[in-house]
Amino acid sequence: MKQFAIPLLAVPIGLFAVFACSPDGPSGTQHIEEHHEESHAGEVTLSAAELEEFGVQVSVAGPGVIATTVELPGEIRPNEDLVAHIVPRFPGIVKSVRRAIGDRVSQGDVLAVIESSESLSTYSVRSLLEGLVIARHVSIGESVTTERELFVVADLSDVWVDFHAFQKHLPLLALGQRIHISAGHGLPEAEAQVSYISPVVDEATRTATVRVVVDNADGKWRPGLFVTGRVETASDEVPVAVPTTALQTIGEVPVVFVRHEDRFRPRPVRLGRAGPHYVEITAGLEAGERFVAAGGFTLKAELQRGELGEGHGH
Repeated sequence: MKQFAIPLLAVPIGLFAVFACSPDGPSGTQHIEEHHEESHAGEVTLSAAELEEFGVQVSVAGPGVIATTVELPGEIRPNEDLVAHIVPRFPGIVKSVRRAIGDRVSQGDVLAVIESSESLSTYSVRSLLEGLVIARHVSIGESVTTERELFVVADLSDVWVDFHAFQKHLPLLALGQRIHISAGHGLPEAEAQVSYISPVVDEATRTATVRVVVDNADGKWRPGLFVTGRVETASDEVPVAVPTTALQTIGEVPVVFVRHEDRFRPRPVRLGRAGPHYVEITAGLEAGERFVAAGGFTLKAELQRGELGEGHGH
């Protein structure tokens, strides 16, 4: 019979566990004592075909690596090294505008035609690089000067992702670290190396800029998009780790479904360090035991149906 410490929470006594207070008294550590019943109460029985149908995946418990991560908010920006701010060569009047925002242009394409105020002859304003027109500040008939920006053309084949790092995170960050980038909403995820960390902290936001460059050949990373970056700052190997998808909650107690032949029994577990994908199990599951790594929610639902006289629970 094994015992391990876990907070006392409401778990059905007849399901799979009984509670006992430690000698420390009511305010001390609570214990869950496994209660093996020959009647197999609180179990779910599923065939191989049903396991496949419900998407239940069984793994063998063993060592794993728990990553410590830091999350940073960020924003997609054009790569400023690939942006052209286009101004007229001479002051004059705009005779025609050839391109609009969103148009793709090649280097040398005509963007607008200006009539010079000095010579009264016309000349063309051309794109300085291949890319997309991302800004236009000119209309036909306007008077323009050489200080006025008419178009902004950007090559968005790669983009900058600027993350905002607070002071407490800066000692954990370094050039060359890999950042996992996600934007949600069905957008793809990406990884890139830190290429720049600003040497000063912004006085208004109290953050420093941490930048990566991301390939954007498919155009899915749009400037202005807010993203989240996750940086792995440390990792530790632990004796037993399970995917976060293996954890279920019954009566507010974390459990893992353990397999015995074709039967599955929920086992209360004590959690240790947690990462984005794996969590350490410090008690309740031993290396070598077979457990449900994914699909445990289906087993939990079947167990509850079984308690009501339905489903595969016993």
